[in-house]
Amino acid sequence: MNHLDILSLYGCCLLNGIGGFVFGSENSASSEDSYVERFLDRISNGVLADDRRAAMAELQSLVAESSSAQMAFGAMGFPILLNVIKEERDDVEMVRGALETLVSALTPIETLHASKNAVQPASLNSDMLSREAESISLLLSLLSEDDFYVRYYTLQLLTALVTHFPKRLQEAILSIPRGITRLMDMLMDREVIRNEALLLLTYLTREAEEIQKIVVFEGAFEKIFSIIKEEGGSDGGVVVQDCLELLNNLIRNNASNQILLKETIGFDPLVSILKLRRGSAYNFTQQKTVNLLNALETVESLLIGGPAGDPGKDANRLSNQTALAQKKILDHLLLLGVESQWASVAVRCLALRCIGNLVARNPQNLDALASKQVGEEPHVEPALNAIFRVLIRTSVLQEFVAAGYVFKCFCEKNSDGQALLASTVTSDASLSSHATLDVGVSMPFGSMLLQVLISTEANEDFEACSRAASVLSHILMDNVQCKERVLRIELETPVPTLGPKEPLLHRIVKHLALSTSARNTKDDNPAISTGESYTEQLILKLLITWLADCPSAVNCLLDSPPYLTYLLELVSNANSTIWVRGLAAIVLGECVVFNKSGQNGRDAFAIVDAISQKIGLTSYFLKFDELKKNFTSLSTSSHQRKPITRSNTASMAETEDVIENEEKTEDGHPILVEIFDSQFVNFLCKLEGDIRERVVDIFSRTKDKVTVLPAELEQRDGEIDEEYIKRLRSFVEKQCSEMQALLSRNAALAEELVRTGGGSGSDSSQKPGGSSSRERVQSEALRQDLQEAALRIEKLKSEKLKIETEATNYRNVATKLEADLKSLSDAYNSLEQANLQLEAEAKALRKGEKAPYPDIDAIREEAREEAQKESEAELNDLLVCLGQEQSKVEKLSTRLKELGEDVDALLEGIGDDAGLPEEDDDEE
Repeated sequence: MNHLDILSLYGCCLLNGIGGFVFGSENSASSEDSYVERFLDRISNGVLADDRRAAMAELQSLVAESSSAQMAFGAMGFPILLNVIKEERDDVEMVRGALETLVSALTPIETLHASKNAVQPASLNSDMLSREAESISLLLSLLSEDDFYVRYYTLQLLTALVTHFPKRLQEAILSIPRGITRLMDMLMDREVIRNEALLLLTYLTREAEEIQKIVVFEGAFEKIFSIIKEEGGSDGGVVVQDCLELLNNLIRNNASNQILLKETIGFDPLVSILKLRRGSAYNFTQQKTVNLLNALETVESLLIGGPAGDPGKDANRLSNQTALAQKKILDHLLLLGVESQWASVAVRCLALRCIGNLVARNPQNLDALASKQVGEEPHVEPALNAIFRVLIRTSVLQEFVAAGYVFKCFCEKNSDGQALLASTVTSDASLSSHATLDVGVSMPFGSMLLQVLISTEANEDFEACSRAASVLSHILMDNVQCKERVLRIELETPVPTLGPKEPLLHRIVKHLALSTSARNTKDDNPAISTGESYTEQLILKLLITWLADCPSAVNCLLDSPPYLTYLLELVSNANSTIWVRGLAAIVLGECVVFNKSGQNGRDAFAIVDAISQKIGLTSYFLKFDELKKNFTSLSTSSHQRKPITRSNTASMAETEDVIENEEKTEDGHPILVEIFDSQFVNFLCKLEGDIRERVVDIFSRTKDKVTVLPAELEQRDGEIDEEYIKRLRSFVEKQCSEMQALLSRNAALAEELVRTGGGSGSDSSQKPGGSSSRERVQSEALRQDLQEAALRIEKLKSEKLKIETEATNYRNVATKLEADLKSLSDAYNSLEQANLQLEAEAKALRKGEKAPYPDIDAIREEAREEAQKESEAELNDLLVCLGQEQSKVEKLSTRLKELGEDVDALLEGIGDDAGLPEEDDDEE
């Protein structure tokens, strides 16, 4: 919107009576407009100083209370008041009143009857004032004035501008020499001035790297922590929140500023904000909670290390991790995240995530967490045990996710830590499937984990089982030794006399089946209302992690045929979600890829045959495609947590609203974002390719690689004819059996390929082997042709899109020209009406007096001729522009016709108002 557009909008709003819309009376709006004009006239043309000051005070009061007065002031008042500020600097009272009036003009006024789409006068006024670079420079110069209120109102005015148009004000202040320096000097002023300057800097430093550099260079870190200490640390008020918000703006995704903070004042002042006294840990006001959240956000930014793709990010992250660990920050984070149950849920979650980031891929910090104890004597326990208890017991999903994030970071690329945790997972006679979930403080980590896993059946608490399964999946991730160790754990059956001990893997699959059955029961009974479940996804993720690169785990799973049948049914179960069907298909695929068994009915050939018969290969592979589509939607819906600012905390009734808002995602359960992180998704995509390749390989060869030796066809020495014939017959029968099995599998594959449009390649699977090479070459040539055709199609699509974009641009230009033409016609009509009005007034005067009058008709004719000349000149310019645009449109139409596009459809709607110029000509 340019300057003329803003002026025209002001005029339209005044003519249409925006004040009447707000106050219910156009007469009221008109009177307030006249008051504004009268006050501005007294300020501009008044002689007596007291009268001008009184007019300024009355104008400020009116603008602060009336939206229509704000609109009227914006249309005519800015030049007058800015001139007062510029030319009358010695009159402090007038300058002070002018600044206060400008602040009132930029402050929104809430009205009960205003609609959401109504024009906001404060926003229009901010737009008008922020466009003038000289006005911003003038305001910054006022910061050097001695008067307290002049500096105070100037900062308020700049803050009002930056809240409406931050980018514009950031650019304006950057262009002014020492502009940021003047604002930084205000941090050393009186408390009220300092607080206003601090708030202004928080807005200016958001996503403005250049301003961030200048602010840091001016000593922002020392000033920020000095103010925080003066205000009382985390127990301080909103000023501490503003300081921490400014600090976060300076170091978020900015590695150089993080290094400067570390090397100048260090991390001691930051860590001191997180210190809590155990005796007073329950004193958590809402403001203290917000302050702690901001401080934890600062810690998280330091532990991330910098923006993604920065080559020095990892080195900076390791350096920050080490420096923070040396300041004993782990103790404070554990106190906030695990031990302080009085703390807000949001604080506990963010503290847990900071613990995970603190130890991620840092050997020293990993060892520190593994050996850390929490609690007070005599109730002391390992920190990991306490975090696991939080993960199991919490009723807040985000807290479960945060606690799980700690275990993920602890186990990632930490084989020693995984082995440490896995070594504690042992079967114990004291463990029972009928035990409760009330795990004690004295229990080892592995016993707690195993107790939760096996006590599910009695308690029907499949959610707790799935949470424990998520932890176990982190312990087993990419660690074959841990997988083998846990695989050897055997559990007593519910009725020991009925059979031998049961492997832990079988018990977990059994719980998966029970969870599915319970979900189906709840789906059939609407009276049972539970939220969307994530238990099956978590347990399936554990199975996928466990079976990967572990043939012994695959063999153990296939020891029980009913479990294979259950997985086949789960993949084809229409009541299951896409996630469950896709993950179950991955588990079946692992039973093919990592299957080293040679036993009939349990080898890879048998699994593929079962998939083909029970599900169908096309339907089976379709589950992979559906899963990948959901990966895409999940990645687009996942979002980073919004920074905590004064604006988004002012409306929170409680800080738990942050957690509730994060749980409301568009694509299903929030846990899905945590389950399908980038690492696991990449692993699944690689595994899918291996599964497809292995299945095709199985269908391309026989079950057993039989080598026919000429000696086998010869009669042995001393062998009688009957035995020789019997041996040959047995050999031939074996060959025929294997050939029939291969043909049946190939026939099934061919049938599936025909259903998906691959009939041309299906016949080749049943033809003799001599023609397979030739058909493979032909297939490869066709594939290359198809790829080239696809590339050409994409190129044509891009050209088409480009041409359509240009056509749209020209259409917009033509529409704008037509609108300009219409506005010109309206102006001409207005001039006609003005002439008629003047003529009527002249006639009335002529009737009342006998003195000679000028020739009104001659004056009107002269005015008409002048207006007509101006209109014709502008019309000629517009017609020339329209002619140029028409030639461009014709060229584009020709190009579109060559590409086979429907030009008429694209040009539909253009030129519907083409008759406007002719109508204007007729009127002239």
